[in-house]
Amino acid sequence: MDKIREIIAYKNYFGDFLIKQPIKVQDKIFKILEAIETLERIPTTYLKLISGTNGLYEARIQLGSDIWRVICFIDKGKLVILLNGFQKKTQKTPKNEIEKAIFLMKEYYESRK
Repeated sequence: MDKIREIIAYKNYFGDFLIKQPIKVQDKIFKILEAIETLERIPTTYLKLISGTNGLYEARIQLGSDIWRVICFIDKGKLVILLNGFQKKTQKTPKNEIEKAIFLMKEYYESRK
C-alpha cells in the first residue's frame, strides 16, 4: 500500500513508550499507525482531534477493554509527529498528558527554526 502520510517520532518519547508495551499492544499500535499512513480519510476511531488544544490529535488504540492513546500533530500536511503515549484509564485524556504534548510540540517547532 502506498503511504499518503509519513509518520515521524519526535525524539525518543514514543519509542520509550512503545518498548514498555506487550508485543500484542505494539502490533496493534503499528496496525493503527499503518492505517493512518495509508488511508485517504482516517476514521475518528483511529485519529481524533483533541478539542481545545490547537492541533493536537490522539491516535486511538484499543485491545479488548484496554485503551491507549498516542498524542501527535500534523506538520506541513504530511507528517504526524508522535509525541507521547499512555494507557487510558479515565474518560477524558489526562490534562498532564496534554500539557506535556503541548510543551513537546512547542519544542519541536522551536528546533525547526
